[in-house]
Amino acid sequence: MGIFDRFKSNRQMQDKAKDMSDMAERKANEKTGNKYESQVDDAQQKIEGAMGMDRDRPEQP
Repeated sequence: MGIFDRFKSNRQMQDKAKDMSDMAERKANEKTGNKYESQVDDAQQKIEGAMGMDRDRPEQP
């Protein structure tokens, strides 16, 4: 079992990672004056998707 397998099965870690991802997105948008908002959002979605945290997908129990 790899590190990402444990991450995908741990709900608390996923929730914390989502909060941290949202905070990083807000900070990046603040620093750039929302000039690169769509690029920052795309990057956030790609990272979360790679970690199995797609927000468009229904929550798994």
